[in-house]
Amino acid sequence: MSKIAFLGAGSTVFAKNVLGDCMLTPALQGFELALFDINLERLNDSANMLNNLKNSTGSTCKIKAYTNRKEALRDAKYVVNAIQVGGYDPCTITDFEIPKKYGLRQTIADTLGIGGIFRNLRTVPVMLEFAQDINEVCPDAWFLNYTNPMAVLTNAMITHGGVKTVGLCHSVQGCMPSLFKALDLDTEGVQTKIAGINHMAWLLEVTKDGVDLYPEIKRRAREKQKEQHKDMVRYEMMFRFGYYVTESSEHNAEYHPYFIKRNYPELIDRFNIPLDEYPRRCVRQIEKWTTMREELVNNKNLEHERSHEYASFMFEAMETNSPFKIGGNVMNTGLITNLPREACVEVPCLVDSSGVTPTHVGDLPPQLAALNRTNINTQLLTLEAAITRKKEHIYHAALLDPHTAAELSIDEIVALCDDLIEAHGDWLPKFE
Repeated sequence: MSKIAFLGAGSTVFAKNVLGDCMLTPALQGFELALFDINLERLNDSANMLNNLKNSTGSTCKIKAYTNRKEALRDAKYVVNAIQVGGYDPCTITDFEIPKKYGLRQTIADTLGIGGIFRNLRTVPVMLEFAQDINEVCPDAWFLNYTNPMAVLTNAMITHGGVKTVGLCHSVQGCMPSLFKALDLDTEGVQTKIAGINHMAWLLEVTKDGVDLYPEIKRRAREKQKEQHKDMVRYEMMFRFGYYVTESSEHNAEYHPYFIKRNYPELIDRFNIPLDEYPRRCVRQIEKWTTMREELVNNKNLEHERSHEYASFMFEAMETNSPFKIGGNVMNTGLITNLPREACVEVPCLVDSSGVTPTHVGDLPPQLAALNRTNINTQLLTLEAAITRKKEHIYHAALLDPHTAAELSIDEIVALCDDLIEAHGDWLPKFE
């Protein structure tokens, strides 16, 4: 029996989307869906939810929960990763509250910035443990990484874990539809080309019947920008740098040095920036779980429609050799020629029975490559810190972070890193 292993299966809603999609896919019938999570209560909840879905959909997939990770992975053909190391309490709280003492504010803190750096440092060691298990019990498996920080973790699994890995993010397939919906434009027949790095990939081309739609997009966006809305940062970046970016404004506000500034507090209102957005979301999700649990876990008539998540479509393409195009995070083997080869990039990829084949993009417009490199610098130094366990590279990563460096002095950044290392305690490995 072929197996899809899901690490972090206690993420019940996400497990419903990804594995529920698999249960609706003809080519994946009869597969074992192997669930693993360190939270046994949530693991059991997800197993119950999927069994309800199995009964209501008539799927022939087998649901099995494991308390031993290696056994969950054994002989898996595909592995889906959706873990979060340290959770909201204590680690996300730490990532936000200690920087605040220095006057450094964040919105999401799961990709770049000081919060993204420390999320990487506590997650990379766990991911490399996964890699050890995979190399031992399912060395040919494809590893689909959904966990942030996407670029560093995917890089770590490929470069240092030796695992066939592709990183997947919702922002690629959601980019054009969400932009067009906001601007009241029709998506029918629209062709796009997207490439860059995760959360900062660019809508390089957007056409219909060979006509460039950017002039009309920008005209409507300028009209919309006269009033406050949720996407003001991305529109501003598009006006200044020429292209629309894939990930949301609340994310991009903290990837650049322009928007969250102590000396210019009026920018927060001007660009409608939701400071501390991620902790608020975490609290809301925790509060909603009781109600959601009743709807998902105890609902014998649970229904599901195939979502827009890439995973099941990729598995289907590999099983049937029917090509499917994704936006995937892979190593830059000369794919984007003006970004570093050591970087993980997000580019169009073809999926079929031979696996995941990235496509060549060439040079990005120089201003876009420059913006990407500011984030890549911190990503690569963070990975260096995680692999070498040298504390100096944590400082280097933070000193090169655009938002952190724009707000704090060198001494403040070093002191902040030391405070975060101490506060994380055993959630981090020991650094020299």
